[in-house]
Amino acid sequence: MVLPSFASEAKNRLESALFTLPALNYSFDALEPHIDKLTMEIHHDRHHKAYVDNLNKAVTGTSAASLSLEAMMGQMSQLPVAIRNNGGGHWNHSFFWKLIGPTTASKPSTELLAQIQKDLGGLDTFKTEFAKAATGRFGSGWAWLIWKEGKLVISSTPNQDNPLMDVAEVKGTPILALDVWEHAYYLKYQNKRADYITAFWNVVNWDFVSQQYSSIKK
Repeated sequence: MVLPSFASEAKNRLESALFTLPALNYSFDALEPHIDKLTMEIHHDRHHKAYVDNLNKAVTGTSAASLSLEAMMGQMSQLPVAIRNNGGGHWNHSFFWKLIGPTTASKPSTELLAQIQKDLGGLDTFKTEFAKAATGRFGSGWAWLIWKEGKLVISSTPNQDNPLMDVAEVKGTPILALDVWEHAYYLKYQNKRADYITAFWNVVNWDFVSQQYSSIKK
């Protein structure tokens, strides 16, 4: 699968004891007008960076310092809440930056589109149900499209939890995600989360999402 790889990061941490903030593959203004430049800059350079910095503080001097981020996800029930919140925030955002972008395919691959039709009733129905999961998440959290037990499933998680965590109510492998924390949209959309969700579809990198699906199915 093509989940964000933290293998080299884990190796580097054995030497530096630090997680690192990944660079974006596009400029802060590349998603205009759908996601504005200032939101992207603050979201990446401040919010995501804060998760990375606080995760480093949380793991320092603990047994978790030697774990990869993926390994942490699988044993969150045994780790402090600071690692859960900040480790989740680091993983979720690292994934999110990859599945949005300025140059995107207009639709899912033929293979993924067929699976969406089979499991979720088609692309339009999927978008409607995904929007319900995103708008229905009270407070802060995430909406997800995941692969679970041989089919596509829509779910949501609170705070910075994700479906890879052993504490998740619905576990699975992420294919697509949407950050519905207010910091992801409030400067442009204020309290209109639904408008942000609609705009999100204009920046989805369906090439990456389709690759996720394809790699999981192998």
